Amino acid sequence: MDGFKKRLSESVQLRLSFALSLAILIVALAAGVFAFISAYDEANEMQDDTLRRVAVLIDRQHMTLTYPADGHHIEGDDEEKRVVVQYMADGAHAEKNTDNTLPLPLPTDLKDGIHTLEVGGEPFRVLVKTTSRGERIAVAQESGARDKDAKESALRSLLPFLILLPVLLLVVGDLVRKLFRPIATLSTEIDQRAEQDLHPIDEQHLPTEIRPFVIAINRLLDRVAQSMETQRRFVADAAHELRSPLTALSLQAERLAVVEMSPAALERFQPLRRGIERGRNLVHQLLGLAKAQSTPSAPATAASVFNVYRHVLEDLLPLAEAKNIDIGVEGEQDAWVLIDETDLTILIKNLVDNAIRYTPPGGRVDLSLSVETGHAILSINDSGPGINVEERERVFDPFYRTLGNLEVGSGLGLSIVKAIAERNGAIVRLGAGMKGVGLVVEIRLARA
Repeated sequence: MDGFKKRLSESVQLRLSFALSLAILIVALAAGVFAFISAYDEANEMQDDTLRRVAVLIDRQHMTLTYPADGHHIEGDDEEKRVVVQYMADGAHAEKNTDNTLPLPLPTDLKDGIHTLEVGGEPFRVLVKTTSRGERIAVAQESGARDKDAKESALRSLLPFLILLPVLLLVVGDLVRKLFRPIATLSTEIDQRAEQDLHPIDEQHLPTEIRPFVIAINRLLDRVAQSMETQRRFVADAAHELRSPLTALSLQAERLAVVEMSPAALERFQPLRRGIERGRNLVHQLLGLAKAQSTPSAPATAASVFNVYRHVLEDLLPLAEAKNIDIGVEGEQDAWVLIDETDLTILIKNLVDNAIRYTPPGGRVDLSLSVETGHAILSINDSGPGINVEERERVFDPFYRTLGNLEVGSGLGLSIVKAIAERNGAIVRLGAGMKGVGLVVEIRLARA
């Protein structure tokens, strides 16, 4: 019960359904009671009217009343439902106070009209009438049978309520659910959006009651978009400003490298040169991330996966050879996918570059392609240390690097991959690599 109260206090839809159902039940109960009483009274009134018509029939046709002898039985006669007609004066000559014999022991001083009497221990409804010939007659019927018929008639009048009430409750519940469906659809649409998708929600087809709320969300999305754009612009501007001095430092370091230096100076010079190179790579990655996050989706074009693999391997083969890494493409199958070729090249290049950097010397990096209905799955598989399952979501965050990682890097490669994938509707999945060792990265893309 406490759980229901909690859900009732938290859900507007449940509260509305409960309130409407309760109101319908109360109205139906009141209407049912009124209908039952009305039908019951109407049935009794109709039976009283039957007594009047019998009396009028006797008077109109000047019938003479006789009483059957004891033991005389007529087929179809029901003692409980029978209508008894007798002269009022004959009530004084009744043999005993019982309702089993005729005439009934009715009081002779009853006034004209309808009365309820007890005769022989049974309640009777009695109509007294003076005929046009001056004779006083009584038309009587047991009240028990009359009440039973009236109750059955009243209960039959309640059948539509009993049948339609559950149907009405179901219809109300379904209508409330349908009325709240735009809100559920809206929440699903917002929940399925990518992180960078901040375009406003279309409020034109939404109910008036929730439109102000949606307008407020749109204003919030606009402020968030402006804030993110300011952040991206700052990162891009900072990277641009840093690129020129770092390039100059790199050129100075290259000139200094050809100058004869003492062993001690050379020992100090090499870390300086590597630091400058790392700074240049970081600036390059920052520019790539800013571009991937800010550039709108390019028109869908077809790109050859095999050609992209070939170009990436041509660029990164010297890095793989320096570490004696066996790198190549498995199979000769090709597929055309719906993505800008430049985006796909940047995406694959970042993944292969990471695979080469984190695979130990003498290791292996394989690029492969598998095709299924409507989609192509691109895989980069390496024999490196891999990534723990609990860290596979965080590695896509900018500057995040796995613990114990001694390789030189900026921590931005997978962030760029994620931004490009989201922009093109691709799905990136990380898993265990070769024979459970290393890492495999799968990119699922729509086929052209």
